[in-house]
Amino acid sequence: MEILNQIFSLDWIAFNVLDYPLSYIELTGTITGLISVLLAAKPHVLTWPIGLLNVIAFFAIFYQIELYSDMLLQVYFFSVSIYGWMSWKNRNEEESFSDTLNKKQRAIYAGINIKGFVTLGILMSKIHILLPNLFSQEASYPFMDAFTTVLSITATILLAKRKLESWVLWIIVDVVCIGMYFMKGIPFIAMEYIIFLIIATLGFFKWKKLLNNGQRFGTR
Repeated sequence: MEILNQIFSLDWIAFNVLDYPLSYIELTGTITGLISVLLAAKPHVLTWPIGLLNVIAFFAIFYQIELYSDMLLQVYFFSVSIYGWMSWKNRNEEESFSDTLNKKQRAIYAGINIKGFVTLGILMSKIHILLPNLFSQEASYPFMDAFTTVLSITATILLAKRKLESWVLWIIVDVVCIGMYFMKGIPFIAMEYIIFLIIATLGFFKWKKLLNNGQRFGTR
C-alpha cells in the first residue's frame, strides 16, 4: 500500500521544470493525455486504451488537489473509454466517419448540460459536509469544476458516437480548464490543456473535412 501511495502521490517528484516540481503521476497523466487526444484527432482507435492510463493518473491527481468533480469524472471516463474502444473497433465500415447533431438534439444536450452542471456544482459545494470522512477539504471552484465535468461527459459521449460537436465542447472545456488549473497551482497540466486546445481546434477542422468529403473511418 505504501508503494502505491508513493506512485500516485504528487510528492514523488520526477524532476523540476522551471522551478516547478513535476511529479511522476502528473508526468504520466500529461504524456498519456497528449497522446490520447492526438490519436482522437487523427483519428485512431488506440486513443481509448491510452486514454485509460490518463484517466487513472488524473483520478489520483484531482483527489489530492480537491477538484472532486474532476476526480469523479475520471470514473465515468474509464467506462466510456471502454465503450468508445469497442465502438470504434467494431465500427460499421459502411458508415461515414462522423456526423452532426440536428437542432433538436443540440437543444436537448444544452438543457441537460445546464441542469447537470448546476446540480453537480451545488452538490460539490457541500460534499465536505455530506461526506466528511471521504472529503475532508472543501471543494475548490465547485461550479467551474462542475461545468467542465458535465461538458466533458457530453463531449466524450459525442466522441464515442463520432459526432463533430464533440470537438466544440472540448474547446470550451479546455479554455475553462486552463484558467482553473493555473489558479489551482498545477501549471504543467494547465499548459497541457493549452496544447489540448490547439489539438481540439485542429481535430474539429480535420473531422469537418472528413465529413464534408464523405471519407470513412481510419485506423492509422
